[in-house]
Amino acid sequence: MSEASNRARRNKRIGAQWETDLREGLRSEKFDVESLRLAGKEDEGDMVIREDDGTFIVIEAKNAKFEPGVFVGEAQVERENFAKHRGLDLEKVESVVVVKRRGKNWRKAFVLTTVEDYFGLDSE
Repeated sequence: MSEASNRARRNKRIGAQWETDLREGLRSEKFDVESLRLAGKEDEGDMVIREDDGTFIVIEAKNAKFEPGVFVGEAQVERENFAKHRGLDLEKVESVVVVKRRGKNWRKAFVLTTVEDYFGLDSE
């Protein structure tokens, strides 16, 4: 087994643990959250929170080199996939990226989105 493949396997395991910590932490705070598992071109994100008002928040969880533009772009595509696969109005689905901070727990992670999405502004 090569060192590169061992490192890739280790990073995947660490990323999976980060997702578990985030999901279980949100559940402990009474959020209705479930994991999403579709991958590839039609990926829908890592997890979704169902809100009481019938809206959804798709979460892309990251434990990687900080690339906010890439991460937010990915989350926006996954939001669209999630809505499309369920026949939902895109207005009912939001997306955020939750980025792990080194040495911090899930509660201290960064949450990324755009000003447009955060404030509910119309797209230009």
